[in-house]
Amino acid sequence: MLKWGFALLIGLGTGLVGFFNSFAVENIAGFKLFMTTSLMSKHRYLEAFLAYAGANMCLAAAAAALCAFIAPAAAGSGIPEVKAYLNGVDAQHILAPSTLFVKIFGSILGVSAGFVVGKEGPMVHTGACIASLLGQGGSRKYHLTCTWLRYFKNDRDRRDMITCGAAAGVAAAFRAPVGGVLFALEEAATWWRSALLWRTFFTTAVVAIVLRVAIQFCATGGKCGLFGEGGLIMYDVSSANITYSASGIFAVLLMGAIAGILGSIYNYLVDKVVRTYSIINGKGAFSKISLVVTIALLTSCCYYFLPWIAYCIPCPSNSTVICPSVDESGEYKNFQCPPGYYNDLASLFLNTNDDAIRNLFSPRIIKEFHITSLFIYFATIYCLGIITYGIAIPSGLFIPVILAGAAYGRLFGRLFETITKLDRGLFALLGAASFLGGTMRMTVSICVILLELTNDLLLLPLVMLVLLVSKTVADSFNKGVYDQILKIKGLPYLEAHAEPYMRNLVTRDVVSGPLITFSGIEKVRNILHALHTTGHNGFPVIDEPPFSDAPELCGLVLRSHLLVLLKEKIFSRDRGFANPVIFQRISTLDFGKAGSGKEIKLEDLDIQEEEIDMYVDLHPITNASPYTVVETMSLAKAAILFRQHGLRHMCVVPKSQGRPPVVGILTRHDFMPEHVLGLYPDIKPHKWQ
Repeated sequence: MLKWGFALLIGLGTGLVGFFNSFAVENIAGFKLFMTTSLMSKHRYLEAFLAYAGANMCLAAAAAALCAFIAPAAAGSGIPEVKAYLNGVDAQHILAPSTLFVKIFGSILGVSAGFVVGKEGPMVHTGACIASLLGQGGSRKYHLTCTWLRYFKNDRDRRDMITCGAAAGVAAAFRAPVGGVLFALEEAATWWRSALLWRTFFTTAVVAIVLRVAIQFCATGGKCGLFGEGGLIMYDVSSANITYSASGIFAVLLMGAIAGILGSIYNYLVDKVVRTYSIINGKGAFSKISLVVTIALLTSCCYYFLPWIAYCIPCPSNSTVICPSVDESGEYKNFQCPPGYYNDLASLFLNTNDDAIRNLFSPRIIKEFHITSLFIYFATIYCLGIITYGIAIPSGLFIPVILAGAAYGRLFGRLFETITKLDRGLFALLGAASFLGGTMRMTVSICVILLELTNDLLLLPLVMLVLLVSKTVADSFNKGVYDQILKIKGLPYLEAHAEPYMRNLVTRDVVSGPLITFSGIEKVRNILHALHTTGHNGFPVIDEPPFSDAPELCGLVLRSHLLVLLKEKIFSRDRGFANPVIFQRISTLDFGKAGSGKEIKLEDLDIQEEEIDMYVDLHPITNASPYTVVETMSLAKAAILFRQHGLRHMCVVPKSQGRPPVVGILTRHDFMPEHVLGLYPDIKPHKWQ
């Protein structure tokens, strides 16, 4: 019941944050665009640019300052970090309360500043942070603790809740509850169970209900900007008529293949840009903020000045909406044009990202976007999306890729309009799908998310086709963008399959470093020395005579558990088994997984000089059944076992008798290609390594 209660709380929290995020972005960006449009209508063009660029730069500087000074871990998408955590990498601060705070407000400021970024990736990270905060019993640092929340302080339950949080983040960002579940299954989670499927589904259902209530509130008089536009369907294209033809399917296949090539180039350039920015960001907070403000100024210049090169187009006579638009988010922006005309580039650039996507997807707009304008917009968004990712603000990749893909699809539809009867809005949707497949390499979840976004089941076969083609083509060049960012950040992510060269190695070939072991009853001095001189988190415990007939592996003890014993001073003067009564001073919860900033550190210990030569009985805290593999086991098989069981340590035992009971310990690091290829440089790795 508590686990279902946690799922309910995660869904409620993430849904409310998703509503607040959209509400804030629409109103801040709407006010900025309204101010710019008002000045433009009075022909005060320079003032309009200064107001637009100034607002963008101030919002960008605020977002960068939050990341630089409060939570550097909040920069970027957050999806690679969540993916790594669910793979077993417990990186520092990625799920801390300060990261949650900066992720929410930094994302609002960054998206409102007009950057080519989205709030979808940060929402996944936000949902994971909310789940982590609940799972660790609150935050002791910020005095937000609840005793009843402390029952699931272990790795498996924390991972399950964070999986629910990640799915809830997608559901809140895209209003796609089923897509959120599939995203968690396909992209985020490493370990999956049927029980987790039900809880994740329940969590995203709660998010959908919260968003439905919020949309209903906005529709009945609440001033929520454009949050409630389209209800749960953000970009409704279901009114379009879909007819298939051989030439149309050929055009879709060609579009998917080209998108796969463009997506792989996008990933390659993002990789280079992020590596360059990491050097700049490493120079300090001032460098981070300066880079963000520079990109904000460049983006503002592109958005404001590029529409000046577009032609003024007469308003369509059969339009069902007002032309030129009178509000800040219309389809027909007047910009500098005379009455009765509109600027198609301004209708894309001087809008929020969501409104630009809505305009590109719209089946009502047939030829209102000129081919030249579509090409300029596509090239600008493509390049700005590359140079924007990696700066020190919370930034998602979904929206930039959807924007570029929608412009590409609409442009492609205009070029092939003579041989296909597909609507140009549908081509825009297929272009977005193909770009998502070419960059992120997801298929099932993206397909369902796009269907939930657009309410068009008739397009399902073509969306599936274009996703498969673009992913297949892009996979022949490089890895997905999230996999590349994992590598740049140095997060040791274990793939689902072992590398081919691992079949020719055995476990003893990659065991490195001197092995540090403890006796079953060990001196305090020896334990302190090992903890001070190594960063190991697990140590084999070996029983020796007189406690056993011959040296034998007793089990594995964790660093965190040793620190609990040392802090509570569970010592004895004699080298013998400890009295069980002495362990009653420690609660079982003391050995639970600590939250961020709560773990015991060596500096917290207060060991006196007379205690240094006392003994500690390690048997009560030793895992007596650790996973072990024989030293001659194939490294590929060991890697699969390590990942499937979610291990942190794997003991390597000798094949023959008469040797020490443990040959070494394998950790995640020992399976990384960088480590293996460093030991054996003559091995030829896969072309992507």
